[in-house]
Amino acid sequence: MKITLAEGAGGVSTARLISEVFAKHFQNPILAGMEDAALLPAEGGRIAFTTDSFVVTPLFFRGGDIGRLSVAGTVNDLLMRGATPRYLTAAFIIETGTDTETLDRIARSMAATAKEAGVIIVAGDTKVVEGNGQVFINTTGVGFVPDGLEISASRAKTGDIVLLSGTLGDHHAALLSARMGIENAIESDAAPLTAMMQALLSAGIHLHAMRDVTRGGLGTVLTELAEASEVRIELKEEALPLAPAVKSFSGLLGLPPLYMGNEGKLVALLPAEEGERALELVRSSPYGENAAIIGTVTTGEGVILRTALGGIRRVGPLVGEGLPRIC
Repeated sequence: MKITLAEGAGGVSTARLISEVFAKHFQNPILAGMEDAALLPAEGGRIAFTTDSFVVTPLFFRGGDIGRLSVAGTVNDLLMRGATPRYLTAAFIIETGTDTETLDRIARSMAATAKEAGVIIVAGDTKVVEGNGQVFINTTGVGFVPDGLEISASRAKTGDIVLLSGTLGDHHAALLSARMGIENAIESDAAPLTAMMQALLSAGIHLHAMRDVTRGGLGTVLTELAEASEVRIELKEEALPLAPAVKSFSGLLGLPPLYMGNEGKLVALLPAEEGERALELVRSSPYGENAAIIGTVTTGEGVILRTALGGIRRVGPLVGEGLPRIC
């Protein structure tokens, strides 16, 4: 099989590639959970460890850039396991022809985002290859999880509510607008969700399962959670938050918001009796003002969408290539 862009889009093709190539050779109990961040044993708690690579085009877009994206994306993966992020490494693959001013701008953005997220960049690497001015970044993140805190894709329970921290598709729409040269006010939502998670954990909210909504969009993320927890997730179409500009943009291009990616949103499954309190905390946190409770967890399997017209539609993972590449 020849690799296509679909294998990097975060949907079925990506999952098949991971299963048939990497998981087959790297298999171990820690990797088997396929979580956003691995939890490693440590004295007095556990280490959360994750890595990610960023190959976005263009490097700079309305609301962010590859530097902010690389820090926020890695920090958010740690947060989704309940970790307190502490350290990052950053490795750069730089094509010839890149301006040092571009690299300085990216590094400055990374430093500002790291400060906002409460992490420090402690190690790195730089490689230069022939090319035409593109930059690729790999980041690795380390955080710490206290004993007794268990947040996992496999821990969603029947009766949970589904809380989404904000509007769908902002990052996806901002990038596609930049690539197509479309002038609009849509901004990427790329952001670290440290303060939001701290608010939820400090208040004692019992978070069962979480994911940040990135490649493949909400539809893919919730399908993965439903499968891992062996539950059914029911969504209400009218409850899904969508910015008017993104709604118009996605409608014009025929893009389904459920499969459009974000880089500063989380989805959390938690006890129904804690839903309103959790919603209040998220809405009071940076980047959470448009949060909403969008569904429930029931017995069964898969994800369904109850439409505004009263119909029911099955939601599956993204199949094929999701355009544009968002991270």
